[in-house]
Amino acid sequence: MKRFALSAALMCATALPAFADGEAWDSVKAQLFGERALLDGTRVIAIDAPYRTKDDARTNLAAQIVAPNGAQIGKVTVVLDENPMPVSAVFALDAPLPSFFFDITMRVNGPTPLHVIAETTDGRLFVSEAFVKTSGTGACAAPPGTDAELALATLGQMNISVSNALPGQGIGKLSSLASRLGRMDVDISHPSLSGMQMDQISLLFIPMRYVETVEIDLDGAGFVEMTGSISLSENPRVGLAVPQSTRSVDVTMTDTDGTVSSTHKDLAGF
Repeated sequence: MKRFALSAALMCATALPAFADGEAWDSVKAQLFGERALLDGTRVIAIDAPYRTKDDARTNLAAQIVAPNGAQIGKVTVVLDENPMPVSAVFALDAPLPSFFFDITMRVNGPTPLHVIAETTDGRLFVSEAFVKTSGTGACAAPPGTDAELALATLGQMNISVSNALPGQGIGKLSSLASRLGRMDVDISHPSLSGMQMDQISLLFIPMRYVETVEIDLDGAGFVEMTGSISLSENPRVGLAVPQSTRSVDVTMTDTDGTVSSTHKDLAGF
């Protein structure tokens, strides 16, 4: 799979101070997209996010994107405006698709707008917005939930699970995708250290270390590459819609310390 490189503009948008209402989003979109027009994505993007998080440190955020007639989806960007690293995940499709679904576990650091931006291969940008309230625990600075030695011992282990259940059925306002799609989940063992967490014994900040990229190939061909951030939850899960005809999955995870791990699964019964 061709590696997706973060642009300089995206990198500049990953560490913004707190802004007044709307200013964080204005700054992020200017750095990411410049003067490009952002079109109303109401009929293109359906976001499924909780009104209020049950667990700030592990919140499922999902969206279904269906391209307008004649168009294809090439890239999807997830922005949590008020998170310390607002550009929270970017999905770059190796081969453009008419529709795309993701469901990912995120840290939501505080009450924030959520923007999902879909870019079609003809150069149009569509955006949809939701708002997520939190319990106020400050998820990005919350102490790690697992023992540090155990986290390092299992770091990079991954589990792939699939089902015929269609994404979108019975969750929020998402409607089901085409009947030939099923759901695949990739569970990644990784502490996803934000750089804002403090060691409870030494009282020193724990160095940042998070999942940088997740490359997913289906049947030996590139499917999608996700670029992560400190917004990913500890031991993140990435759910995607995949064709039910898929017979094998290969996943490669690379973190910001350069650790690379891979796993393969045959799906003969899927």
